[in-house]
Amino acid sequence: MIYTLALNPAIDRTMWVERLDFHGTTRVARESRYPGGKGIDVSRVLTNLGVPNVALGFVGGFVGEELECRLEYEGVQTDMVRVSGETRTNIIVNETAGEGRHLLLTAKGPKIDPYELGSLFRKIEGLSEATMMAIGGSLPRGVHPDAYRRIITVMRRKGAITLLDADGENLRTGVKACPEYIKPNRREMSELVGRPLNDLYEVIRAAEQVRSMGVGTVLVSLGADGMIAVAEGKRYHAIPPKVEKVNNVGLGDSAVAGFIYGLANRLDLKDCLVYGTAAGTATATKLGTARATREDIMAMVPSIVVKDLSEGDV
Repeated sequence: MIYTLALNPAIDRTMWVERLDFHGTTRVARESRYPGGKGIDVSRVLTNLGVPNVALGFVGGFVGEELECRLEYEGVQTDMVRVSGETRTNIIVNETAGEGRHLLLTAKGPKIDPYELGSLFRKIEGLSEATMMAIGGSLPRGVHPDAYRRIITVMRRKGAITLLDADGENLRTGVKACPEYIKPNRREMSELVGRPLNDLYEVIRAAEQVRSMGVGTVLVSLGADGMIAVAEGKRYHAIPPKVEKVNNVGLGDSAVAGFIYGLANRLDLKDCLVYGTAAGTATATKLGTARATREDIMAMVPSIVVKDLSEGDV
């Protein structure tokens, strides 16, 4: 079974306005609410792709109950740990006029008590049929970044594949457990190696550096420029078509889900990268958080171009 883990999930309260007016009244033209958080988004897109999975994480209060209900409504299996605090609500505002600006306000989320974290660790220790776990996102208050290292270590001991999508100290600490895959974006990769990454070859060199730390395969999402994958003896760059982008939320998470779809179907690295890039690009064309369907993703696959950069020095 494939598991996803979101320790700080959220409800994404998403609003569309014509223009943001910081000196007057801005009227909301449309509003929706979506389950959110990296692991949650991955589970939603995996479910759309027909890949069985279970979403793990913390939920609390009325918002947490809403989150679980919305996931169940979408057919996503969950096995959450209830906490005393309230699951966070993020605010996303999209302009429909002008440059189509996007404003994201992310809440901190609940403070997790030690016994609540212990309950999660016991749940993870008890997973008996796990084949893969996608781990990612921010950590709630009260949870040390070492939690990611510990969880990856436990899952690897069980023989499960791990994929980490995090940033900052969470990523640096998680990498110490040598996950099979990581998927930062360019900025997050830059922070990890401690230098600017101004072009594709600098990104590839950084990925090779991180691989030398014990990570199996490094995926780096590059926004409209696609995604790269660097593994032993393999370097690929997947390039998406130009699309009309109407959404900025959940693109990287959708890419992770598409990549896992490839792994679940025993595809090679190149094809996994194609499905990951297709899923991220498809989500960019859909209003709301991680809303790409199987049909959207499959329609995008033939448009993805992959360059093999394995030969030669970088």
